[in-house]
Amino acid sequence: MRVFVTGGAGFIGSHLVDALMGKGYVVTVYDNLSSGRMDFIEHHIGKKNFSFIEADLLDQKKLRECLEGYDVVFHLAANPDVRLGVEKPDVAKQDIIATYNLLDVMRLKNVKRIVFSSSSTVYGEAPLMPLPEDYGPLLPISVYGAAKLASEGLVSSFCHTFDMQAWIFRFANVVGLRCTHGVIFDFINKLRKNPKELEILGDGRQRKSYLYVSDCVDGMLFGFENAKDQINLFNLGSDGATEVNRIAEMVVDEMKLGDVRFKYTGGKRGWKGDVPRFQFDISKIKKLGWKPQYNSDEAVRKAIRDLLQEEI
Repeated sequence: MRVFVTGGAGFIGSHLVDALMGKGYVVTVYDNLSSGRMDFIEHHIGKKNFSFIEADLLDQKKLRECLEGYDVVFHLAANPDVRLGVEKPDVAKQDIIATYNLLDVMRLKNVKRIVFSSSSTVYGEAPLMPLPEDYGPLLPISVYGAAKLASEGLVSSFCHTFDMQAWIFRFANVVGLRCTHGVIFDFINKLRKNPKELEILGDGRQRKSYLYVSDCVDGMLFGFENAKDQINLFNLGSDGATEVNRIAEMVVDEMKLGDVRFKYTGGKRGWKGDVPRFQFDISKIKKLGWKPQYNSDEAVRKAIRDLLQEEI
């Protein structure tokens, strides 16, 4: 199988590439390296079934030159920092245009299958917990979430209009090796600078579901290989949820620090657009036959150890 991966040099994308290469597929990574890193995929450079294209999805001409003869596109390219939308809301526009460009070139080149990485942020601040896939209306409170929801709409419309097939996965908070942002990454860096005090955004009582990156990739591939509808939509998360205060305690514990003072910025949100609490209902993909290896607390603990080991 020939696979085209946008954002394949990123955190999740590079783990997906590892898994696809492990299956013996022919893999092309298309990435502008705005948030991806070559060192995440350099171990594949030179392999006969791997190629890398440094280019932007906003460059539709370049995309037309590259995207031909593929069996499926895994679309993971996006700016991964939800908080960035407060300062630079135009990242949402770029992500939406990138998705449109990709789908349009797929239409022109007769590439019929797309796997899209969406997000829990499409749900907004929903009162129902845990959240099933059919919850609505979907009212995102971040521009990142709005861009993901708009992109889901584009994927669905192209599938129905041009006889394509899609797998849409709404990710929980994905953590693990190669992670370059997020609460665990931030806490470790803050404590390295000042091991006596840790600033915690909000009140520390935000409680969310965390998914280990190998589970994320495994769930995507399982859904892709086993779900056969025209539009296949799944929540992809873990069992349970983890409070930010608990994450802080685990980071302090794993870094073997003592007498760390927690300093809170206040309010129930860490930043504008932050959803303080969410947990997925993942029964739909479980009924298909998949389940995560790690629950939320275990995913967080393993990710902390990964990131600490990565820096040694």
